[in-house]
Amino acid sequence: MTSSTLTKPGFLQSKIGGLPRAFWALWSGTLVNRVGMMVEPFIGVYLTQARGMSLATAGAVMAVFGVGSLISQVLAGWLADRFGRRITLTGGMIATAAAMVALGASTSPAAIVATMFVLGLTIDAYRPASTALVADLVAPEDRPRAYGLLFWALNLGFAVAMVIGGWLAEAGHGWMFWFNATTAVIFGLLVWRAVPETRPEPGGREAAARGGFGVVLRDRLMVAYIVICTLASLVYTQAFTTLPLAMTGAGFDKTDYGLVMAVNGILIVLIQPLTGDWLGRRDPSTTLAIGFAVIAAGFALNSVVSSVAGYAATLVVWTLGEIVTAGIPGAIVAALAPAHLRGRYSGMYGLSWSAGAMLAPLLGTRLLEAGPTTLWLTVGAIELVAAGGLLAIGPALRRRTGTAQDRTEAAAHSLTEATPHSRAKTAGRERAESTSR
Repeated sequence: MTSSTLTKPGFLQSKIGGLPRAFWALWSGTLVNRVGMMVEPFIGVYLTQARGMSLATAGAVMAVFGVGSLISQVLAGWLADRFGRRITLTGGMIATAAAMVALGASTSPAAIVATMFVLGLTIDAYRPASTALVADLVAPEDRPRAYGLLFWALNLGFAVAMVIGGWLAEAGHGWMFWFNATTAVIFGLLVWRAVPETRPEPGGREAAARGGFGVVLRDRLMVAYIVICTLASLVYTQAFTTLPLAMTGAGFDKTDYGLVMAVNGILIVLIQPLTGDWLGRRDPSTTLAIGFAVIAAGFALNSVVSSVAGYAATLVVWTLGEIVTAGIPGAIVAALAPAHLRGRYSGMYGLSWSAGAMLAPLLGTRLLEAGPTTLWLTVGAIELVAAGGLLAIGPALRRRTGTAQDRTEAAAHSLTEATPHSRAKTAGRERAESTSR
């Protein structure tokens, strides 16, 4: 693709056009927050080096963080449906900033465990609200693109955070905590000022009262999807829990890990915008399964590398798989969820990733003690199981998401006589504009 193609208005319109201003405010806040998200990737190194914990102890403390995150997804999903997306997201970010500062100041084991739990409870509380916001604001056919753009913002910030985080960790870990807290506050305030409440009305509270997490748990397809995403999270989180421990244990320093991980963000920033809309038009379950298989290969290849260049090369492989999956998981959740339960469905989806984050250090540190080869081959096999699971539920997903899409197109047809493609876009814009008013 030539540089002139990238600058053509039609090209840019196909990538970023047609999305409401509130979405871009959410996108901007996500980017700022991710630039500061440097404590979590370095937390294992912080606990072992700055606080003198063993690998097993550090793994247990990180698991406490995972327990907090696990609870937060259920709680935040309920809050997003009951009280609104905006207050849930802003409150979660302000609480995250306070927890970051408290953790940086904690020195005793008891204080570290307590603040790690609180940080886990707050740091990901924004996710169900953010996922529901996009589903509220954006028409169904544009959701993979919108979620992909959020994914792109996450990784643009992540590429910066990994480099800065490595430097700040070397200069003194306290700088990381304060920087992370500041960006969390900025994200929360930006959403509060620039993003309207989008919880479906009228009847949002009444409908939410009639539903609940029981509805989600009785949705067997959603439960199967949650299990699959938990396996995928268990593998992906190794990049932030055991990979830094494996690299520092092999004699590399924290800056080496930060630079290797920055490659992940850079590749996504460069490649994902060029492929996101095309991949978004493919069958979601098949595309996601392919991405998981590529991620499995990338992590398994860590078993045969022993240099910074080798780790960077394997990272390129699993990053390509990550690019394939961008935007698809959230779009699947949005298609499966009833409008008045989007917060709860998003919370249960977030629960799968929090469960993976909780289990990852417990499993990963023990596998690492058995040897790097055991670790990376095992997690690669787990990711392949997740890919197979997606293929197994693919037909059911296609039936459910196809039915939801048919209902959306029928509703759009009753609103306008425009072309089929523009009808859906117009309906999405009208929903966003009425919410903004």
